[in-house]
Amino acid sequence: MTRFTQQELEAARDRLVPDVAAAGLRVLFCGINPGLMTAATGHHFARPGNRFWPVLHLSGFTPRLLKPSEQGELPSYGLGITNVVARATARADELSDEEYREGGRLLTAKVERLRPRWLAVVGVTAYRAAFGDRKAVIGPQERLIGASRVWVLPNPSGLNAHWTAATMAEEFGRLRTAAAET
Repeated sequence: MTRFTQQELEAARDRLVPDVAAAGLRVLFCGINPGLMTAATGHHFARPGNRFWPVLHLSGFTPRLLKPSEQGELPSYGLGITNVVARATARADELSDEEYREGGRLLTAKVERLRPRWLAVVGVTAYRAAFGDRKAVIGPQERLIGASRVWVLPNPSGLNAHWTAATMAEEFGRLRTAAAET
């Protein structure tokens, strides 16, 4: 992995990272917003401590552990990635409530257009803020966006100490099973 200086990472602030998406996916994963490493590389969940890619593999969504630079392979597995808020920041707490709400509106329009079977938001706090659902918990939600079902997954950030890679993989695996059945 390329090493970036703090100055190079700061230069990536507010950059946009293109979605990895297509119409009719099985699951469209949705991060909170790109971190600076993601913005610097152009690859989703690129920070070395982020557990998204290992958990995606451990849960059976991919046949092997993909590197962030291999994100373009996801649609071949019926998977994609987007974000609630498009702009890159060092920390999610730099986002305003209005950015989350606007992100929820834009995400709704995107999901209605792309029609994945499942939208999987990684981060219950982001889901609550984007959709105004203060009581949401990890797991499948009652909400539908068009015909797409919604599942909230634990945030794979290394800062989320409440979930191990193994327990996250179990929850991602529950979604994988549900996505195979629908």
